[in-house]
Amino acid sequence: MVFEPLTPEQIQDRFTYHPPSTAGAERHQGLSLRFIEVADAVQAVCPEGREKSVVMTKLEEAKFWASAAVARNPKTR
Repeated sequence: MVFEPLTPEQIQDRFTYHPPSTAGAERHQGLSLRFIEVADAVQAVCPEGREKSVVMTKLEEAKFWASAAVARNPKTR
């Protein structure tokens, strides 16, 4: 796999705040609710410990990237 360097436009887009439209805000809210459901299930089922901590961290990371996907895509902003 060959990776191309980012263009100046791609860098600008990645590091610029993209305020959500009404539809985008609804998408973000829907994602948040679903991630909360999963986090609540993990909290209820998993015993305290390293594994549970890692799960919660990975959920936070996944939520971040899911939100970025919505925010960065002009069709879903």
